[in-house]
Amino acid sequence: MKNLLACAAMGVFLVTGCSSDKDEPTPVIETPVIKEAISGDVSGVWTKGGTYKITGHIQIPAGKSLTIEEGVTVLFSDSVVKPEVIVKGNLYSLGTTAAPVKFTVPDAWKTAKNQYGNLWGGLTAAASSSEFVLNNTVLEYGGAVTTEESPSVKAKLYKEAGSHVPALYYANAAGKLIVTNSTIRNFNEDGFYIEGGQVIIANNFFYTTGVSGGDAINIKSGVQADVAFNVVYSPNTNALKLSNTGDRTPQAYVVGYNNTIINAGWRRPTTKGGSIWLEKGVRVDLYNNLLANDRYGIKRDKGNPEDARSVISSTFYYGQNQTTTDQFQPTEEIVKGVNDVISAKAAENDPKFVNYPLTTDMQNATFNSAWDFHLQTGSPAIGKGKTDFTRLFANGLLVNGVTYKSPAPTSYIGAFGTK
Repeated sequence: MKNLLACAAMGVFLVTGCSSDKDEPTPVIETPVIKEAISGDVSGVWTKGGTYKITGHIQIPAGKSLTIEEGVTVLFSDSVVKPEVIVKGNLYSLGTTAAPVKFTVPDAWKTAKNQYGNLWGGLTAAASSSEFVLNNTVLEYGGAVTTEESPSVKAKLYKEAGSHVPALYYANAAGKLIVTNSTIRNFNEDGFYIEGGQVIIANNFFYTTGVSGGDAINIKSGVQADVAFNVVYSPNTNALKLSNTGDRTPQAYVVGYNNTIINAGWRRPTTKGGSIWLEKGVRVDLYNNLLANDRYGIKRDKGNPEDARSVISSTFYYGQNQTTTDQFQPTEEIVKGVNDVISAKAAENDPKFVNYPLTTDMQNATFNSAWDFHLQTGSPAIGKGKTDFTRLFANGLLVNGVTYKSPAPTSYIGAFGTK
């Protein structure tokens, strides 16, 4: 009898413990948000995969933060207003490799006519912006010229009316700026213009920037920065313009290493540098930078040169023709480094990129995404890098609860080693 009761109880358990397919919960499918006609103050969170259509100037107020999650498209869709993004608070743009954040324009506007942007402004931060992060973020087709009505002009944040807005302007000497794994392309003049902050700029691509002037990364006084493992292709002027202009505290100090700079400076109508430009007492430590077919070698303002404590070492030079090769030979203006890989003969020291024709027109600004700047086995840039130097933020900068560290240097020269 006990056995019969136990079996009966077991049967009840089996029946009540199982559920039919009809009882299964319905899967929740998240539909990416689409927000129309955004202007004015913004803050909070822009959610994963959403599209946010910007039709007027927007501003993150002081004391507020905007977090942009992976896969978000920030779409500037009013060509009349040419919106600017003013950051008085904090901005965290947190894309991923698979799903970057994009600050962009409608696809129909991405034409040859608009190759250098001018279709929206840029990201302009006030001195009250204490934290600013762009990770796996694409900035493209901006750099519009300002007017008297532009919010950046009214707030006296950048320059006077009539100036093209850079992709990113930052100026808080006590703030923290992180830009990693991102792409800056199709902008009218400067990529970054930085006048203050503790800064890490690493593992980024810059290309198709600058029409009649403009540097990819323009750094002034008040900045301490590690700039590393970036690829800069055909900037109008310099990949890096480094200066202590402004005499702010602290003195501008930049550690720039393992960057690959190609075809810099050739499109500028007048000559002023053409790879890395040093001036006005800036302190620099430059290591392991690969310069291929640039208009000049590392160049100084001989009337107002870099800080005497600066160290320049292990620069790799390549020139496809003799004119280019002659213009990176050391002179009073062209800096001679320690342990440079340099030749006086054209086409020597081929870096052996995996896929980039070194015969490409040096004035070409159109980037081919199939190009691969990794090094082939046997490249003379392998094993020539210096690794025993101090970078400013090897221990990291804590921003919004995340520690961002400057990448460790490598024994190869340039942004990429072998695959």
